Amino acid sequence: MLSAFKRISLYAVALLFLFFTGYPFLYMLATSFKTQAYFFESPTSLWGTFVWENYKLVFELGIDRYFVNSLLISIISVVIVILTSAMVSFPLSRIRFKLNRPLYFLFLAGMMIPVHTTLIPVYVLTREIGLYDSLWSLTGPYVAFSLPISIIILTQFVKEIPKELDEAAIVDGSTHARLFWSIIFPLLTPAIATIGIYNFIHIWNEFVFGLILITTPSKMTLPLGLRAFYGEFSVNIPGIMAAITLGTLPLLIAYFTAQEKVVKGLSAGAVKG
Repeated sequence: MLSAFKRISLYAVALLFLFFTGYPFLYMLATSFKTQAYFFESPTSLWGTFVWENYKLVFELGIDRYFVNSLLISIISVVIVILTSAMVSFPLSRIRFKLNRPLYFLFLAGMMIPVHTTLIPVYVLTREIGLYDSLWSLTGPYVAFSLPISIIILTQFVKEIPKELDEAAIVDGSTHARLFWSIIFPLLTPAIATIGIYNFIHIWNEFVFGLILITTPSKMTLPLGLRAFYGEFSVNIPGIMAAITLGTLPLLIAYFTAQEKVVKGLSAGAVKG
């Protein structure tokens, strides 16, 4: 009887959390199919008019161009972060040298730097090297501020991989490079999925650096493109909801595709031994 009551209580709590986390998505989707007139008449209603005009409008305003820009810069930045952080984590966790601990704490300190305090130096540097107002100007800041936490996560994950694998590979004549790419890197899949999803979401939603470093409308990312729905005297809320709905699709697809690996990567290293 007690176990049944406990099970029912857990399901009730789970349904409560599902409501609080799922309702905003349901409201966003429902609002994206409303007309502006109906939205102002009944802003909290989930059911009412069902029109496609908002989705037609967002494509007319160029959301496909903003979408492609965000997808391109997000994928390139995440790939660079994954490869770089994986290669850095290997010597930090496996090779002993004098600067091992100082470098580790340097990356750890990088997580404590407020990102937006670097806006002015990044802006000046970007203009000096001739990358201002290009998508490539965003790659540097996105990669740089994603590396510290990615390196810390992967370093801890590599430490959990048995060192006997290294010894066996070296006895067989393997070099450190081959050891990393053939043995260590494939075993990092859960942690790579974790940092990949985490950084993809962060980069996809980033606004401030895009606002500072991009001025040409055709080169803007999706968060910048959403400003097109803000008029001088009004805001097209159903249109914004339609754009946000389309903008969240890559995040949902990426997360549900790698969900199991993300959970495994987050739990890896939590318990030693």
